[in-house]
Amino acid sequence: MPDGDDGGATGAIGAENASGDLSGAAGPGTNFRRIFERDLRPLPPDARMAAARSADGALLMALCLDPDPRVIIRVLENALIGLPHARLIAEHHRNPVGLEALVARSAFLQDDAVRRLLLRNVQTPESVLRKLFSSSNLSQLFKLSVSRESTERAKRAARDALRRRFLQVGGEECAALIFTTEGRCLPLLLGLQFDGKTTALLCRRTYASTLLIQNLARFPGTPPAVIRHLLNQPMVRRTPHLRQLLLQHANCPSESRRTN
Repeated sequence: MPDGDDGGATGAIGAENASGDLSGAAGPGTNFRRIFERDLRPLPPDARMAAARSADGALLMALCLDPDPRVIIRVLENALIGLPHARLIAEHHRNPVGLEALVARSAFLQDDAVRRLLLRNVQTPESVLRKLFSSSNLSQLFKLSVSRESTERAKRAARDALRRRFLQVGGEECAALIFTTEGRCLPLLLGLQFDGKTTALLCRRTYASTLLIQNLARFPGTPPAVIRHLLNQPMVRRTPHLRQLLLQHANCPSESRRTN
């Protein structure tokens, strides 16, 4: 739309604004939803798009609630756009196109509040979730995959990212995840195998957590070397049910079964 249309759009909004809610800075108690529904939604999309370029104060905040992604894209082009606006969009916008435009701005993508709100937004698309998870380590991905604050879609995407990253990172990060979660991560890794470095690091540890030993004993991919190492742990030696769990594992070495 030509720039010359901006004045008409601003005038249209001004005509609707009888109470003065749209002028000046937005206060902490300002009801932006009420402003949008009363003063902005009745306007045609072209007028809202034009206004979004130069709006400020409460008007700009209210425009962040617009369901039309074309308006959101114009809001993001506004020179006054900041984190408060980005957080409103992340929380309330429901169109994948608008959310994609939001995370195209790296400053917004890195904001913890924006990220948290996107994970709660039921319409956040897979493409945006992949961007959110691209810089996350295994520990962060595990927490996101079981978070009660994230949508089911976000948790599924986090689990997929966790599995991909587990196959890509070094053994140190994999072994640390298994230890710090006491093996709670293992059900999310079904079908995957430990690499040689992860196995070697797990075999160097002393095990004092019953839960960790149980989870490793129940995980189908636990390597024979780790089973053998666990059977030699003092806690396992004095705990018959842990020893029995390990001896029943499909990867338990035959010599370990004979000696135990």
